[in-house]
Amino acid sequence: MRTRTRTRTRTTAAAGRGVAVALAAALALAGCTASSGDGPQGKGSGSPASAPAAPARGGSGYEGPRPQDQNLLAWTGDPNDAGHVTAQSAAGVGGRVTLVRIVLREQITWSNIWLGLAGVDPNAKLADCQLGVYDAQGTLRASTADVSPQLMTEAVAKPLPLAKPFTAAPGTYFVALLLNGEWTTNALTLKATGAGISVNAGLTPPNLRYSTILTGQTSLPATVNLAEQSTSTINTGWASQWYGVS
Repeated sequence: MRTRTRTRTRTTAAAGRGVAVALAAALALAGCTASSGDGPQGKGSGSPASAPAAPARGGSGYEGPRPQDQNLLAWTGDPNDAGHVTAQSAAGVGGRVTLVRIVLREQITWSNIWLGLAGVDPNAKLADCQLGVYDAQGTLRASTADVSPQLMTEAVAKPLPLAKPFTAAPGTYFVALLLNGEWTTNALTLKATGAGISVNAGLTPPNLRYSTILTGQTSLPATVNLAEQSTSTINTGWASQWYGVS
């Protein structure tokens, strides 16, 4: 009887050691499986990790107003930001060509220049007033007829047609404004940005966003030298006008 008792004790102890060894092996195997997540499949997981979703463009997914939202092809800026009213005397800008840079990102057919007319002078005597488009080489690509009548009626944003629409490739262009005649300085006014002289921050001729060039002009010349862009007049308060394209 004692012999049998000892045999059972040894058998039970051996079985206990076997269970402990099996449990330890299982735990070790589980640990190896978990640690395999530190490999290329991704940390902390035994299964392959999916690639993170790409962030939405722009972060929040919001895009500001675009010209196409208002049936335009391009503009010098959101017209909602053109809350400034600018004016200059006939002596200050009469006969000068005022240039506002615009950059096209895609090819368009350019038919109209939109101008924001803020105020009219019913007693003005205007003549030889034009809008036009110069390319980055200073070549006149198109111009309007005399727009003097349109500058004396209805203070709104209005399209002024080019005499001959043209195909404009992507690139830099300059909208040109030529005023001539007599008017009351603060009666004839245009919509513009409030940036003032800081509109040209970081820029030099021939790449100024806003400038004047030449004097004594009664029509837009066929070519201009953009290296002669000047800021002397605009620094006196002739703010950068808003323009749209259609």
